[in-house]
Formats: sequence, structure tokens, C-alpha cells
Amino acid sequence: MSDELLIERRDGIVFVTLNRPQARNALTFPMYEGLAKLATEANTDDSVKVIVITGAGEKAFAAGTDISQFTNFRTAADALAYEEKIDRIMTALETCVKPTIAAIAGACTGGGAGIASVCDLRIGAANARFGFPIAKTLGNCLSMANYARLATMMGPTRVMDLVYTARLLDAQEMKAVGLLSEILPDHAALQARAAELAETLTRHAPLTMRATKEAMRRLRAPLREIHGDDLVEMCFTSADFAEGVSSFLAKRPAQWAGK
Repeated sequence: MSDELLIERRDGIVFVTLNRPQARNALTFPMYEGLAKLATEANTDDSVKVIVITGAGEKAFAAGTDISQFTNFRTAADALAYEEKIDRIMTALETCVKPTIAAIAGACTGGGAGIASVCDLRIGAANARFGFPIAKTLGNCLSMANYARLATMMGPTRVMDLVYTARLLDAQEMKAVGLLSEILPDHAALQARAAELAETLTRHAPLTMRATKEAMRRLRAPLREIHGDDLVEMCFTSADFAEGVSSFLAKRPAQWAGK
């Protein structure tokens, strides 16, 4: 699709590489849209059996959304439009009828962690790290849909610990809480195992996998219906969020005011 989103098709498997290694594969809006387009088109493309998403290089799966895209945020409309866009993209991946695998090496944070969490299966290299360090960086919050996804995967208490402390789970912790099904020793082994796992899925009953995926989505659905726009507005329109973006880009500690 572009140099930032590399697509390779091989024997029914679509390998997608988030390709901005110079920025730890931080996601631009065109990259998000490219993922949504790919997932939507795969629904009606019989040649696609499985989708594998990974990041370029060993240092990061994806280190969130490119922060420079937040510099013009000023209003509640900006915040809600952003969360609506991201939720539309995450939902496209979550509801894609084809099996999806996230192959995670290095940092998997923010929007990258969101993408990984909506994939059906996640495997990681030993250096994988997962989290949403927004309490330390931007001072924003997640959408209600993302809180719901994480709470059903890890439990509310662990989600609060992860966000409050702004720490990243290592690969062993990720496996312990169910975020990873396997840990591979290094990047090369991760890529080989992702291809092997995807090939296995191409031989399994598509309707069984599709029904299971949809059943899990329906179990999560009631939590997603809880209203959360006020929380998004509160954080994204705050002076703290503007300070978080400014301090992040300037590579200095944020000075939080709680306003």
C-alpha cells in the first residue's frame, strides 16, 4: 500500500509490516486507514485466509500513534473525531472474518497495543513489551471500547495497574495474563513461527474460527456500549494534554496541573 505499510501475499496469508522503524513504527493516520481497508477488503476476498501483522525491525511492533498528529487538537470535536476514527479502525480489525495474528517484537504501546489487542492471536519475541504509558506521556485516556477490550482480556484491576503505573508488561507477564500465547527467543524465530502458525490456520475450518471470533466479540459488546465521551473530552481538551504533547515532542518531563 505504501512504504509505511508493507503488504506481502503468500499462499493465502497476508503479511502486513508496520514500516517506520526510524520512529519505532509509530502509526500515522494513513497507516491506520490502510489497516482498516485491508481488513475490510479481506472479508470478501476468498484468496485471503489469514492476516499477520508485525512491525519492522526488532525494537518495536508499534509505539503508538505518531504524537506530532496531536499538535492541532483544541476542541472536544477534535478528541471525539480522533477516538471515533481509531475505534472504527480497531473495529474493522476486530470484526474481520479472517483470522488475525499479531507478531510482537519490542515495544507494543498505545495504538500499537490497541491493534495487537484486537488481533485473534498474539505471539511475541522475548523482548516484547506491552502497555499504555499515557499517565506519564500525554495525559489522555483510552476510549470506552478499548477499556472494555482490555478489561475482558486482563481484568479491570490489571488494566488500572497498567495505566496508573505507566509501566510496560514484559513478555513473561504478557503470557501470564493471556496477552501472548507463545514467546519466541528472538525476532527471526518470531517471524518464522508467525508464518508457521498462519499456515496451520489456513488448513482449519474457516466457519469454526469465524464463529468463535464473533462469539468472543459479542461477549465483549455490552461493555462497549457504556458511554465514555465525557472522559475523552475531559482529557483531550485539557491543559494537561496540551502540555503532554508539547513535553513529549520536546523530550522533557511533563508538568501536570490536573486541569
